[in-house]
Amino acid sequence: MSRNELRNFLRLLKRSPSGAVFNPWWEADARNDIAPSAPTIRRKQLHAYLEKRLGKAQLAVIGEALGYRGGHFSGIPMASERMLLGRNKKVQLRSSDFLSGIRPRRTSKLDKCRDGFSEPTATIVWGTLLRLGLKPDQFVLWNAFPWHSFDLDRGLLSNRTPNDSEQTAGRPVLKAFVELFPCDQIIALGKIAAAQLDQLSVDAQCIRHPASGGAKLFRQQIATIVNKLA
Repeated sequence: MSRNELRNFLRLLKRSPSGAVFNPWWEADARNDIAPSAPTIRRKQLHAYLEKRLGKAQLAVIGEALGYRGGHFSGIPMASERMLLGRNKKVQLRSSDFLSGIRPRRTSKLDKCRDGFSEPTATIVWGTLLRLGLKPDQFVLWNAFPWHSFDLDRGLLSNRTPNDSEQTAGRPVLKAFVELFPCDQIIALGKIAAAQLDQLSVDAQCIRHPASGGAKLFRQQIATIVNKLA
């Protein structure tokens, strides 16, 4: 897989839908970003994350949408600033486990969250996959809707489910992702991700999303899949 193909994939992310959708790689969050360079930092971190896994990832896990506690500021799906900075007590990793060739940086203002934002789903997913014996570059995480859909009334530090038109707009990016990462196994976290993959005729196994009390079942179901993969 060439670097040109990865760059072409990242360019697809620039065309995000209008409305209550934040594009962390091409837009600035003036109220919450630490500096005007934040989108560039997030874009570089996503590139380094994906590049490290090209040709290596055996398992792809597809979530619903980017969250404000995760990729909104880290630039990486299902990965929080606190994890990247080595400040997550439940998931202890080196920066080189996440990224190839660069040092991770936070992009949220220091007064928003001292140690960087932490995303519960990211902690559960990463922690579970690592405990099951997978190396960090053996799996790649993504979202069916790649951008951050937020609630207009609550502002950018909120999440909401992407609507039907937004999900349709994200489908070409999802298609390009599964072509970029032809993994042995693709897992959909929840029915929304599963439906989007089904629209693309992608063979994926749907399991429980770890949020809203689903962590125990998620761990059981993904362990079964990973053990078979091994």
